[in-house]
Amino acid sequence: MKEKGNFIIAKMEKQKHIALIAHDNRKKDLVEWAEANKDKLSKHFLSGTGTTAKLITESIGLPVKAFKSGPLGGDQQIGSRIVEGNIDFMIFFWDPLEAQPHDPDVKALLRIAVLYDIPVASNRSTADFMLSSPLMNEEYYRKVTDYSRKIHNRVNDYIEDIDK
Repeated sequence: MKEKGNFIIAKMEKQKHIALIAHDNRKKDLVEWAEANKDKLSKHFLSGTGTTAKLITESIGLPVKAFKSGPLGGDQQIGSRIVEGNIDFMIFFWDPLEAQPHDPDVKALLRIAVLYDIPVASNRSTADFMLSSPLMNEEYYRKVTDYSRKIHNRVNDYIEDIDK
């Protein structure tokens, strides 16, 4: 990552690190989508939350690194990998009609994805558009807002106000 003004430039390699996640009522949809896109997905590094990763590996044969199940901390594990720069892209088929016991974790994961400027697909159409983008097969540079610099500046502003 390179710093540039109030931004950090983060490089995505040609081979992307893709997280695959699905709520229970959407797992079948994600597995079907992954099967239809097996050739494209096989060119990238895949990871996912517990059951979803195992379903894709067992039913399609794609290697997917499995983290914990979402409610057991898998969403947070994926989020930490995004922060570390180890996940470039997320396909998350979430269920908009059913409350999840780990809704705060899901919201935190989506917030982290936005903060670190990674592409996120929450449905099949968006996933199709993203996977078929010419950017999938080339390097890409994300422009991530440097929030630590903003926080540092805010602290300095408070200190100046206190000193007045």
